[in-house]
Amino acid sequence: MKKIIYSLCLTSIFLACSGDQAASTQDLIASKNLKGLKTQKEKKLKSLNALKLELNQINTAISDLDPSEKLALISMFEVKPENFEHYIDIQANIKTRQNVLLYPEYNGTLKRVYVAEGQKVKKGKLLAQIDDAGLKNQLEQLEIQAKLSKTTYERTQRLWDQNIGSEMQLLQTKANYESQLKSIAQLKKQLQRTQILAPFSGTIDEIVANTGANLLPGQTPVMRIVNLQQMYTEASVPERYLREVKKGTSAKVSIPMLDREYSTTIRQTGNFINPNNRSFRVETPLPNPDEMIKPNLSCKLKINDYSNPQALMIPLRIVKENALGKKYIFKLKPDGKDQVYRTQQIFVQLGKKSSDKIEVLEGLQAGDLLVDEGATIVENNQRVKNIQ
Repeated sequence: MKKIIYSLCLTSIFLACSGDQAASTQDLIASKNLKGLKTQKEKKLKSLNALKLELNQINTAISDLDPSEKLALISMFEVKPENFEHYIDIQANIKTRQNVLLYPEYNGTLKRVYVAEGQKVKKGKLLAQIDDAGLKNQLEQLEIQAKLSKTTYERTQRLWDQNIGSEMQLLQTKANYESQLKSIAQLKKQLQRTQILAPFSGTIDEIVANTGANLLPGQTPVMRIVNLQQMYTEASVPERYLREVKKGTSAKVSIPMLDREYSTTIRQTGNFINPNNRSFRVETPLPNPDEMIKPNLSCKLKINDYSNPQALMIPLRIVKENALGKKYIFKLKPDGKDQVYRTQQIFVQLGKKSSDKIEVLEGLQAGDLLVDEGATIVENNQRVKNIQ
């Protein structure tokens, strides 16, 4: 009650002394005198700070003279070193490089499909066959002719070794035989194009073309094959994190739709800054043993850009800011018995923050006691009592 009376008296004195100034302030506002208003603000702040200092002295004297004084109740927070890891949250996409829509290399009719949707296949397995339009018969005829050419060439060579026949006959039989071998090789390559093989091990996700459909090279899709084992995430990171985000940086992948989180590392960082959004590309591998993760699934990439195993972390809620923008907290010093302390305003330099805490870089030490609950109602050099 005594504190309230003193506060009211000081406030009345302050208002009385500033009566003329109030009128002057109105004149400054009406005339839009910015310089004068700033000067008036400085005077007011000095007067207010002087009154607060005097009020604190009065409260201290009352505390010393009145043992039955009712103290403000607060809770206490002890500063302890702890491991702190800061993460950058980036929206990312899940991808795989083994997700391919297969197209034919040969123009013809789809003769047969050897697999079904959902079937797992190995690399090189025959998936579908295109009608070769008689290429196989042509190959058989060429192989028969090649055998005859080989026999003719070998006989001519033996005769030539016995000085029988002309060199021109030997060269003609040799050229004929080698030409047919090249024709056979080319025809075999054409026949291979009538087969659609699995480019990698995976799962047949979808069969697009039906048996009997006319296929055009590079235009008519036949089927899609996907491998879900080698997944990765891709994200665009703002260029301001270029120094912190490097190859090998630890990260986490959070997938809300599956309610899962995976630990990973940055596998690759881009060497190009996108001029449109001033960002660079990063890539991280993603394990997928049960194949629940699908391509194009949205996720959040959390990149660890800062770590400190001995960080001094304090709750965000106890950090205050003065009129000059400086951050401060209230430190506690013992002042008597029965959990009674005296507050001390301490200006601090802050670092990175988590969801509910922030790191203190300068101003505090391990073991310091701070005002936790009640930080909004206490003032500097005030006696308070801790409630356990």
